[in-house]
Amino acid sequence: MPAQRIRQPRVAELVASRLRDDILTGRLKEGDVLPSQESLFAEFGVSPPAVREAIHILESDGLISVRRGNVGGAVVHLPSADRTAQMISMVLQTRAATPGDVSEALLHLEPICAGMCAAREDRMSEVVPHLQAAIDVQTEQFDTPSRYVPNARRFHEAVVSRCGNEPMILLIGSLEVIWTAHESSVWSDERHPGDPMEPKTMRAALRDHRRLLEAIIDGNSARATRLAQDHLAVARRNTLAAGNDKTIEAKLISSHER
Repeated sequence: MPAQRIRQPRVAELVASRLRDDILTGRLKEGDVLPSQESLFAEFGVSPPAVREAIHILESDGLISVRRGNVGGAVVHLPSADRTAQMISMVLQTRAATPGDVSEALLHLEPICAGMCAAREDRMSEVVPHLQAAIDVQTEQFDTPSRYVPNARRFHEAVVSRCGNEPMILLIGSLEVIWTAHESSVWSDERHPGDPMEPKTMRAALRDHRRLLEAIIDGNSARATRLAQDHLAVARRNTLAAGNDKTIEAKLISSHER
């Protein structure tokens, strides 16, 4: 059998790989600016075109953004659920997936996170304060209906982000970002002038959140999972009844970034 020819990486790919490692290992942090191209030429001992291509590779990866003008430079961006959600939403849109598909996935997955939150031994310090803070904001701004949906969504996002498992936080958190963008679009003032949601629906949702928090405080994983399932089923039904676009719209993610 003839030996397969192994492609040698280009110089630009090697430079990009080194810089990528610096970002992913934390040597370069969110918001840092890469050294000037002149400094990179000297550091790596490569040609200017190779450095420019390496920067373009990192920009395509979403790990940097290049600013032009007097305050120019390549700014570092760490990978995040928001950026992962942007890519996932584009893939889902090409596959004609609907918001209903995303909410159905969350209906199965988010309750697992709720159960995991309740099972954490450190839940009183690492979970409960974050969920309580989200509920406090919901309560304080209850009479401002336009704030209710984003505040309620932050509670759901906190359930996922505090479950304690990083792969689940990233993957399920990305779906949360996609659903949040859709739900916010459905209940926006443009589509639903005036009060975006019935007060009785808002009260019921807040009550569900409080009950779920109590189950997590008690460490009752089974009850937390069941309460999350029941609550999500109702919330999903209300939003899909109000608006269910034919497919996921990736543009909603970028327009919804907070």
